[in-house]
Amino acid sequence: MAIRPLVILPDSRLRLVSEPVGAVTPEVRALVADMLETMYDAPGVGLAAIQIGVAKRIVTIDTSKDENAREPQVFLDPVVVWSSEEKRIYDEGCLSIPEFYGEVERPDRVRVAFRDLDGATREIEADGLLATCIQHEIDHLNGVLFIDHLSKLKRDRVTKKFAKAAKRGEAA
Repeated sequence: MAIRPLVILPDSRLRLVSEPVGAVTPEVRALVADMLETMYDAPGVGLAAIQIGVAKRIVTIDTSKDENAREPQVFLDPVVVWSSEEKRIYDEGCLSIPEFYGEVERPDRVRVAFRDLDGATREIEADGLLATCIQHEIDHLNGVLFIDHLSKLKRDRVTKKFAKAAKRGEAA
């Protein structure tokens, strides 16, 4: 396992649409292990493979609050198959847009179909923070960032800030 460098805005790879995983190989398992280690080190509650520069449809999530009782979840090729009409607003952040947060409205509950690390097709229903996190990470797989759900003014402001920092070769 290794901690991998995070892809940070304005890196254009964050806008790529990720490819399906295919077979669950030892390489996929190693990538998932690296993703979990990177996510925990950051620290974060979710990570999409594209955030470490790999355009594969892989998401890792752990919304547990206790570092000693981790509950990692792995989603290969996840797809939202149902979402509630009820919405919820969360103050979201992103490891690829460090230290910036914004209120995003998303469906409160979702049902997600995915494959697990054994290659089995599964489905879960999630609500609250887990539902928000899954939707946020699936957005990454489709080249969408949480700032795309904000007003144009806020989105432009944060994009400019990170572009200027990248030109200077420093963190935003």
